[in-house]
Amino acid sequence: MVASAASIAAPRVLADLLPASTRAAAIARDAVLVLAGAGAVGASAQVAFTIPQISPVPFVLTTFTVLLVGAAFGPLRAGLTLALYLAAGAAGVPWFTEGTSGYAMPTFGYIIGFLVAAVAVGFLAERGGDRTVLKTVGLMVVGNVVMYAFGVPYLAVALDMSAAQALDAGMVPFLAGDFVKLVFAALLLPGTWWAVNKFRNQED
Repeated sequence: MVASAASIAAPRVLADLLPASTRAAAIARDAVLVLAGAGAVGASAQVAFTIPQISPVPFVLTTFTVLLVGAAFGPLRAGLTLALYLAAGAAGVPWFTEGTSGYAMPTFGYIIGFLVAAVAVGFLAERGGDRTVLKTVGLMVVGNVVMYAFGVPYLAVALDMSAAQALDAGMVPFLAGDFVKLVFAALLLPGTWWAVNKFRNQED
């Protein structure tokens, strides 16, 4: 009876939909998710380009991937995923933007922000923050603000910029792209939950 109730328990995040009948299976599932998630973040970091006349910070797909990982995995899995990405990249794995690694770069603050943002977004998603369009917009805004809160000050210190210069170089050029990602996520995440709930209701 207990197993039956557990098998139909409502998932808190999308990753909970993946079955795991025992604790060992759940640990193995989560380990695979963390490794795959870190790989996905690393792969998305290669989709990047820099316009030096606008900003020393590359335009990347990574921010979107980080926020999706946070929402889909929840805070613990997302935190482990981004901690692995950060630690391995700092240690020399060439999966930061455009195949770079290490920590002696002015944009390293954004990578730290990725970790904190993924945990924050995962925390909100675990509490239903990705179930509706409006809530998902709020969730994505929070994630982006956290990234900039770490990335922009770090950029200012690393390149000896004023606060205004750092904002102009490290945030303003990216706001339009962030808006596009926000709209896409606001459709994708609630749409996925709608499909999941419809499927579960049909099974019942």
